[in-house]
Amino acid sequence: MNLQNLFSEIEKVDGEIFDRLAHVSRRSLFSSLTKKTIALAAPAVMASALNKSYGQSLPQNVKDVLNFALALEYLEFRFYDTANNLSMIPSQYKDAFEIIRRHEQVHVRLLQSVLGTDAIAEPKFDFSAKGTFNDTFSNFQTFAAVAQTFEDTGVRAYKGQAANLMNAPAILQVALQIHATEAAHAANVRQLRGQKGWITGGTATASGLPAILNGNYAGEDNTNGLTGLIGNSSLKIPITMDMITESFDEPLDKPTVLALVAPFFA
Repeated sequence: MNLQNLFSEIEKVDGEIFDRLAHVSRRSLFSSLTKKTIALAAPAVMASALNKSYGQSLPQNVKDVLNFALALEYLEFRFYDTANNLSMIPSQYKDAFEIIRRHEQVHVRLLQSVLGTDAIAEPKFDFSAKGTFNDTFSNFQTFAAVAQTFEDTGVRAYKGQAANLMNAPAILQVALQIHATEAAHAANVRQLRGQKGWITGGTATASGLPAILNGNYAGEDNTNGLTGLIGNSSLKIPITMDMITESFDEPLDKPTVLALVAPFFA
C-alpha cells in the first residue's frame, strides 16, 4: 500500500483532509515510516488519519456500512486463514491464496481501527454453508468455487454501498480502493479455475459454479439497454449478449448480500 499516493487520491475528493489533520504534516506522517514497517503500519496510519479527520462525527449510516463491510471481510479472511496451511491447495496456487489472505487481513485491521469501539466482533462461521459444501477444506475445487463466490459477491456488495458513503468522501475513496482489490481477487480466482476473469450472464453455472449459487449472480445479465448492438452489421467486431453482460458489473444491496452469505455464518 503506497500511503503517499493513497492520501493524495483522498485529497482529490476531500480537499480539507490535511487541514483537519492539524496534528500532523505530510512530511512527518511519512518520514517515520520505513520500508520495513510500512506493510504493518499502513492500516493503523490510515485509520488514525481517517479517525482524526472525522473525529467521533462519523454518521451512523457510515458506521453501518463499515460494519457491514467488516462482517464480509471477517468472512473472507477467516476462510483463507483456515485453508492457509492445508495440503489440499496445490503448490502452484498457495502463493496466490496467501496474498489474498493477507489483503483480507489488512482490510479487517483497517476497518476495525476506523470503527474503534463501534466495530463488531468477529462472528463464528460455517464454511460448509449448513451442509451445502461438506468438502470445502478437503477438495480444492470446492474451496476455489466458494472463494470465487465470496470474491464476486464482495465486489458487488462494496459497489452497492458506494452511495451510502457519499457523505464521507475520504472513506468512500478507501472503500473504492478495497473494492478494486476485491475485483482483482475475483479475477485471479476465476482464472486459476479456468474461467474468464469477468462475470458472464446472470447465473453461477455460466461461471462453472453450482446452480445453488445462482442468487449470487442474479442481475448480472443486465444489458443496460444495449441489446440493439447485437448482430449490428456495421460493427467490425460482432457484439454478443455475453459480451454486453460481461462489460458491466452489477451492485447488490445489503439485504440481498446478507441473505446470500447467511448460510456461512454459524
